[in-house]
Amino acid sequence: MSWMAFTRAVSPSLAACELTHVARTPIQVDRAVAQHARYEDALRRLGCAVQRVAPAPEHPDAVFIEDTAVVLDEMAVITRPGAESRRGETQAVALALEPHRELRAIAAPGTLDGGDVLVAGRRIFVGRTARSNDDGIAQLAALTAPFGYEVIPVEVRGCLHLKTAATALDDGAVLHNPMWVEPAAFAPLTAHAVHPDEPMGANVVRVGERLLYAEAYPRTLAAMRALGYDVVTVPADELAKAEGAVTCCSLIFRE
Repeated sequence: MSWMAFTRAVSPSLAACELTHVARTPIQVDRAVAQHARYEDALRRLGCAVQRVAPAPEHPDAVFIEDTAVVLDEMAVITRPGAESRRGETQAVALALEPHRELRAIAAPGTLDGGDVLVAGRRIFVGRTARSNDDGIAQLAALTAPFGYEVIPVEVRGCLHLKTAATALDDGAVLHNPMWVEPAAFAPLTAHAVHPDEPMGANVVRVGERLLYAEAYPRTLAAMRALGYDVVTVPADELAKAEGAVTCCSLIFRE
């Protein structure tokens, strides 16, 4: 088994990105580009073959490729992002995924952002947010049920996406911020809370049994390592100004 990671270049128009729960502050695009390059290097060190999808300089949020698709072992679902300005990002991603997976798509009036979709084994937790509506969640459930997946809607408050509030450490555990999502929503998975001083620290990328994490959350990082997780860190604070995190910047799947 090998791992593939799709990424997309940082747009020169990143400073015009969509923001919902983060105050707009100046973004140094060159610094974001440098951090993104280090992120891609880290993915390679974790064993991923990194492939860049065609750039989309006209789309400020295009670097956050996670929102455009949900890639499972059996198939991939092209999303219909909740922000209308981002719907033009999906076509090139679909073209890139076509050689790797059979494709399905979310149709109007459904909306779904990949950042709201947390997969742990055969369970797919999906955040009810401003970006993903009940129709989109129902469509995802119908598309994945034939492959044995259970879609579980999750209430999210105070943040953009479910994966801002929680991500999977492995198929049996999640890292979460209890201020934004109830740990009981993930039962029977074990829920580990972020350090209370690091509310944005619940976002972690899985590559097999190893994890990729932003270096800005040292207390939560120490707790993960104490639990036995193998964690590699990268700088991501400039991308965070665009309301992005480490999962947002890739689509990772098995080849």
